[in-house]
Amino acid sequence: MPTVEPGRRVPDFQLPASGGSLPPEAGDSIWRLQDAAGRALVLYFYPKDMTSGCTLEAQAFRDLYPKFRRAGIEVVGISRDSVKSHDRFRQRHGLPFPLLSDADEKLCRLFDVIREKTLYGRKYMGIERSTFLPDANGVLRREWRKIKVDGHAEEVLEAAKSL
Repeated sequence: MPTVEPGRRVPDFQLPASGGSLPPEAGDSIWRLQDAAGRALVLYFYPKDMTSGCTLEAQAFRDLYPKFRRAGIEVVGISRDSVKSHDRFRQRHGLPFPLLSDADEKLCRLFDVIREKTLYGRKYMGIERSTFLPDANGVLRREWRKIKVDGHAEEVLEAAKSL
């Protein structure tokens, strides 16, 4: 499957998701791209629940979430973690938006965010922190790769408001 590029429509997808409202619902639910039809969407890919950088990023989107919603923009986080892990992460940090579980990496590969990384000299394949902004028609308008967390959520909010 080809990767998504700016100016092109994001293909419909569905993934298991944590609940979209607190507290998390029992059992897995499915989130579909069509669930955000008619609204701009922030899709942010992050490496792992409960890690320091991913927690800071999630908290930044959480803190700005009311502003995203007032602007008609939905926020969704995506990693390879399980729904159960996502539910714990959401509950611990009060995240009001769904987290999607891409355990088989299909969406990660569609957005080309799987990269070779190094930790303590060991090489492995993992998610490169990245954010994508499809408009209300599902067309990818912006992408950010190799994200530095500080100030990123604010930058995404400003870009999303300008759609």
